[in-house]
Amino acid sequence: MPNKRSLLTGAHFMNGDVACAEGAIAAGCRFFAGYPITPATEIAEHLSQRMPEFGGIYIQMEDEIASIAAVLGASYAGLKAMTATSGPGFSLMQENIGLAVMTETPCVIVDIMRGGPSTGQPTLPGQQDVMQARWGSHGDYATVALAPSSVQEMFDLTLEAFNLAETYRVPAMLLGDEIVAHMYEKLVIPPPDKLRIVNRKRPNVPREEYVPFKPDEDLVPPMACFGEGYHFHATGLTHDERGYPQTSSSEAQQKLVTRLCNKIRKNEDKIIRVEETMLDDADVAVVAYGIVARSALSAVRKAREKGIKAGLLRLITLWPFPEKRVAQVAKQVKAIVVPEMNCGQMVLEVERAAKETPVAFLSKLGEEPHTPLEILEEIRRNS
Repeated sequence: MPNKRSLLTGAHFMNGDVACAEGAIAAGCRFFAGYPITPATEIAEHLSQRMPEFGGIYIQMEDEIASIAAVLGASYAGLKAMTATSGPGFSLMQENIGLAVMTETPCVIVDIMRGGPSTGQPTLPGQQDVMQARWGSHGDYATVALAPSSVQEMFDLTLEAFNLAETYRVPAMLLGDEIVAHMYEKLVIPPPDKLRIVNRKRPNVPREEYVPFKPDEDLVPPMACFGEGYHFHATGLTHDERGYPQTSSSEAQQKLVTRLCNKIRKNEDKIIRVEETMLDDADVAVVAYGIVARSALSAVRKAREKGIKAGLLRLITLWPFPEKRVAQVAKQVKAIVVPEMNCGQMVLEVERAAKETPVAFLSKLGEEPHTPLEILEEIRRNS
């Protein structure tokens, strides 16, 4: 039997990738399949050592397509499962992410973003996968994606991603970036009894009465797993509540896909998380996420020192997009500033929610994120 070790509770000095790996372990993840890719490789390396200590399974697959396929199989076999990658690997996973959506397979996909497109800049940061996380796979669906901005949040939000995946039976995504993944900071891991852990909803009917895709009132079906004696189909085809294909039925397509979207959309208020700083009397709001939000916070503080009423809305949940809160903030301010390490992705959602309120976009690509002074200057221009 493997030597089962306890969580690394207490204070540590570690990088974001390792914190993510420890967050997965704390959440109960016991299966990891992945393929090495900068800047996410340290997650796999750490879990290759730690996973066996908890009786878990670590597999290095031949590529990213096989990695996500293995994760889906492990989840349906009853394990909490995760993979980690960066932009190019995330692209390769999209078809099976759609399969996870259709089969309602809870799992976590960590994407440590780097400069793209294609191979791009493997060792430099970016925020260019935001729209891919929402629209990367074909068809209609709703997704969940969280954006950490610190080493502590690499731990906390990995655990939260598992909770959301298990609650709503979806692939939940953690969109980190190279800087947050590779920086070293203080991390505090709470004792196990202080962690909030969610496990998937299980059937409460006899095996012969189980209908695998019949939802409860929350629109989420209880989940049985392979090998437990429940008879059911799991297919990527449009299917009925029994799991049987219904590829010629408009009614089945309407019913199924609408539910897959609504189980997230109708629970947005429970899922969405933002952090607000000095927004109550702000004339200019900065909307930012990930590593850029740290520079934005400094810029807002500097603006206040200069008599400019600025505030920060930090997006922790990117998808579902916090449209209602952005719209409320837009009504309170003269302008919104959106700094991103891309050519314009989340700013499009902000513009849509802000309606008539002017939105200034501050793009930056390459090695360094925005500096506080760059964001401050944009705040000044729009104050």
